Amino acid sequence: MAEPQHTLDCDLLIVGGGINGVGIARDAAGRGLSVVLCEKDDLASHTSSASSKLIHGGLRYLEYYEFNLVRKALIEREVLLRAAPHIMWPLRFVMPHAAGLRPSWMIRAGLKLYDLLAKRELLPASSAINLRCHPAGQPLKAEFRCGYIYSDGWVDDARLVVLNAMDAEEKGAIILTQTLCSRLQRQGTGWQADLHKQGCGDVRVNARFVVNAAGPWTAQVLHAAVPKEGGGHLRLIKGSHIIVRRIFEHEHAYIFQHRDGRIVFAIPYEREFTLIGTTDLDYHGDADQVTISPEEIDYLCKLASEYFVRPVQPADVVATYSGVRPLVEDGADAKAVTRDYRLEVDADGAPLLSVFGGKITTYRKLAEDAVDQVAKALGNRHGAWTHDACLPGGDLFGARPQNRSVLEFDGWVRSLQNQYAWLPPLLVARYARAYGTRTHTLLAQKTALEQMGEEILPGLYAVEVEYLRRYEWARTAQDILWRRSKLALHLPTDAAQRLQDWLLAHPVQCK
Repeated sequence: MAEPQHTLDCDLLIVGGGINGVGIARDAAGRGLSVVLCEKDDLASHTSSASSKLIHGGLRYLEYYEFNLVRKALIEREVLLRAAPHIMWPLRFVMPHAAGLRPSWMIRAGLKLYDLLAKRELLPASSAINLRCHPAGQPLKAEFRCGYIYSDGWVDDARLVVLNAMDAEEKGAIILTQTLCSRLQRQGTGWQADLHKQGCGDVRVNARFVVNAAGPWTAQVLHAAVPKEGGGHLRLIKGSHIIVRRIFEHEHAYIFQHRDGRIVFAIPYEREFTLIGTTDLDYHGDADQVTISPEEIDYLCKLASEYFVRPVQPADVVATYSGVRPLVEDGADAKAVTRDYRLEVDADGAPLLSVFGGKITTYRKLAEDAVDQVAKALGNRHGAWTHDACLPGGDLFGARPQNRSVLEFDGWVRSLQNQYAWLPPLLVARYARAYGTRTHTLLAQKTALEQMGEEILPGLYAVEVEYLRRYEWARTAQDILWRRSKLALHLPTDAAQRLQDWLLAHPVQCK
C-alpha cells in the first residue's frame, strides 16, 4: 500500500456499516468518544437491507425456549417505534390455524406469554378471530375458519441503518463508505488500520479500540487481525424473500406455518405489493454474491398458495432479495439457530471486540452493551443514552421519544401536506415516511415545484437526490432506488440506468 494521504487518530474504529456497526458508532459518539467507521460498500448493502422488515419479539423463538431473547426484543419494539415513527410503525399479524400443525392450545399459550413478557403501551394484545367474519379471512381458503391476531412492528431496515449513521456523524463520528479495511494490526497499546476509499485515496487510522462488526465477514476480519484465533463462532444462514403484486387489500400481515416447522410472513409492501419470506438455509458461498434459488422461490410460492385462494406462481414474482444472517453457531437446525448476540473481546494487547449474531430488533441494546465495554476499557464515564433519544427525523413533537409520535403520525403527515401544499400530497407523504422532520431540510428554501430541480425520474427530483448524496452517503442508483427508497419497484425498467447516467453527469466530492 502506498503512503496514506490522510491519517486519523480516534478512540474507536468500527469495521462494518450494517445495523450493529452504525448502532455502536451512534452510541459511542454520543458518549463523547471519537469514532471512525468504515464500510467496504454502501451502508446496509448486505444483511441489514435483506431482513423481513420487522421489529418483532420473535414469536416462534418461544418454541426454542429463547425467553430472554424474546423479552429483550419485545421491550425494544416500543423503544424503537417511539424513536423513529416515520420509518417504523405497529403492524397486526394474523395466524390462520392450520389443522395438523401447531395445536390451538400451544398457539394460545404462546401468544399469552408473548403478551406478558414485556410491558406494552402502543401495541394491543393478541386474541382469537373468526376468519369467516374478519377482513383477513377473505383472501384465504375456506378451510381456514379461525385464527389468531397479535401485534409487532414494521421497519424500513436500510433507512434505520442510515439514520443511525446520520446521528453518529452529527455527534462527531467519521463515517467512511465504499472504504475497505485492508490491514488491521496492533501497534503498541493501540491499533493501526489502513483503509482504501474508492476513488478518494488511502487513509491510515490509529485507534485505541477496534470493534469488528463486519457481519458475514466478522470471522475473516478477526482472523486477519488476530491470527492466533480459532475457527470463530459464526454460522451463515441464508434468507430469501419474493415480492409479488398485492394479494390482499387490508393492512394486516400474515404469519403462515409450514409442515417443516418454519414460518413464512406475507406482508403489505410499498402499497402495491406483498412481501413473502423468509427461508432458512445454511450458506457456504460468497457473502458478496447472495441470490435466491429457484427452489426457494418455489418453496415460498407453494407455501403461500396453501393459504391464499389465489395461487402464487413463480411467474408472479416481480422482485426478490436475499441475504445471509451471521448467527452464533450453536449446532442447531438452521431454522432454530439462536438470533441472540455474543460480544467477544480479545484483550491480549489493544482491545478488539467482535460482534457475533444479533437481530435488527435488538440492535440498540447490542450497541449499548458493546459501548459499555468499550467505554470501560477507555475510561469513559458517560452512561448509556439512546433509550430516550430520537433518531434523525423522529422528533415529530419534541426532542424526546413519545407515544404521541406513533399514535398521531397520520395527523402529522396531514399537517406537513398542508405546509407544503404546492407539492403533490402523495409525494409529501412519501417524504414524511422516509425523512420525518428532516423533510424540512430536504425542502429548505423551496416554495414552488419549479424549485425542486430536474425531475430525473417520475417523482424523483434533483433536490432529493442531492439531499441523499449530501446527508445520506448515497452514491449510486442502487443506493437511491433500493436502499434509501424502494422507488425501483414503481419506476420503469430503465430507471436505474437513467439515474446512474445523471449521477455520473453530476459528480460530487468525496465524503
